[in-house]
Amino acid sequence: MVRKRKRIGDLLVDAGLITEAQVQEVLSVKGNDKLGNALISRDYITEDQLIEVLEFQLGIPHVHINQQPVDETVTKLLPKDFAIRNVVFPILKKNSHLLVAMADPMDYVTLEDIRMTTGFEVEPVISGRKEILNAIEKFYDEDQDLNLDIAEEDTPDVLSVANVDENEEDAPIISLVNKILVKAINKGASDVHIDPHDKKVIVRYRVDGILMTERAIAKSDQNAVTARIKIMASLNITETRLPQDGRVKVSIQGKPVDLRISILSTVFGEKIVIRILDVSNAVKETSQIDLNQTNYTRFKRMISRPAGIILITGPTGSGKTTTLYAAMTELNTPDVNLITIEDPVEYQVKGINQVQVNSAIGLTFANGLRSILRQDPNIVMVGEIRDKETAEIAIRASLTGHLVFSTIHTTSAIGTIPRLIDMGIERFLVMSSLSGIVSQRLVRRVCTECAEEYEPTSVEREIFEKKDIPITTLKRGTGCANCNDTGYKGRLAVHEVLEVDDTIRRMVMNKQLMEDVRKYAEENKMIFLLEDGLMKVKEGLTSLAEVYRVAMDE
Repeated sequence: MVRKRKRIGDLLVDAGLITEAQVQEVLSVKGNDKLGNALISRDYITEDQLIEVLEFQLGIPHVHINQQPVDETVTKLLPKDFAIRNVVFPILKKNSHLLVAMADPMDYVTLEDIRMTTGFEVEPVISGRKEILNAIEKFYDEDQDLNLDIAEEDTPDVLSVANVDENEEDAPIISLVNKILVKAINKGASDVHIDPHDKKVIVRYRVDGILMTERAIAKSDQNAVTARIKIMASLNITETRLPQDGRVKVSIQGKPVDLRISILSTVFGEKIVIRILDVSNAVKETSQIDLNQTNYTRFKRMISRPAGIILITGPTGSGKTTTLYAAMTELNTPDVNLITIEDPVEYQVKGINQVQVNSAIGLTFANGLRSILRQDPNIVMVGEIRDKETAEIAIRASLTGHLVFSTIHTTSAIGTIPRLIDMGIERFLVMSSLSGIVSQRLVRRVCTECAEEYEPTSVEREIFEKKDIPITTLKRGTGCANCNDTGYKGRLAVHEVLEVDDTIRRMVMNKQLMEDVRKYAEENKMIFLLEDGLMKVKEGLTSLAEVYRVAMDE
């Protein structure tokens, strides 16, 4: 059946989005630009409206390329310059048909050119212009920068991707896994999620704390990809029912990167999460962890004490380990015996004795901590306080002249005190040992490449006025290639630092309400999470939306 060739301008007029006069006006000045692009650039319509009209009027499906398995071999059918010039992207071939994403599926000249060039019948689908151009950049250029070396755990030899193509059948899968990892590291991702679905497998990257879909791979490649990752991490490739954890060290252009691999069986197959630890950029100094001047002074005073316990609190992925290592690095001097017990040991630091928890052989936080205390330590770092036993040993260690650092999962600095008491630890033990608590969250940083100043709204001004923070202008990212059009690039921490003094000790020992402790802390100029966030918004480092995403007004 021959499709009736109706012009795109007529479709938009019929849909009531523009007038015939607007179409004629744009046609007279658009030059070589396509009508759809010209209308969008003049703000007569949005790209979403154009796609919606084309999908509804023509019955052509709308496809998100990054959620669609792409047959990378078909990109060789169309030259890159042709794909860019005509904003088209070949997705996959089915028998004699070629599925092609097009920004303008009514461009019959281009459709005919593709048919003549490839020899396939063209089956067009609609995708956004930017999405198609991103896909072209991603899939046409992916063969470059695959400088990924995998260091085996038990041997100094390095396996380079340049030498793994001996088995022709396995080579495409090895190349695919390498592409996924190299792209993740180049994007600065902290995690890679390989999520199995019913008919496809989605690859997502967590960049600056936010998960973003990167691409889809064919369901038929799922088992091979899983097997390749298991082989890299020395895991059991025949075990598909039980969870597995492993690790592998890779080198990207000479930069060491640690990969922690977690595999979990789901109804659609094994889900893989790869945590990326950039070893070369792991340990910071205390001056680099985004503490404002007041909090920095308090934090330095806390860690310079000879004994006591200092707790870092916040949810998973809030930068607690970075803050702990910053303190450890500052205190790591030749005249100090510094021992840590962690699960896992994320970063190896020269001069620090680091112990890995191994529950399988009975080496828990509590048992390891008991042994550490017989090693004549000055400073002890416990990766996490998870139970009463570990908490009690850590607290007693601090009372016997040791400086103890640890993390705990609570929502605020002040809320950590009742959490420890609720664990069953005596009030006098908690308050006698506790020196200070740091609560923190990570927020995305406004991209410096596309940041622009703007006049705050009345609602935004009211938020700052409520906290007595004067503002004139704020900053936001407009989106650019540097930040993947998100307006954000990188992350920074917001903190609240509670120094425990004699007054707070007395209030808690007398069982006063935590609200009273909070009021006392406010009177002593404690800066809470929201206030620290607002100050960093004022400085143009982050946005109000980011601060409210991690810290609400109490």
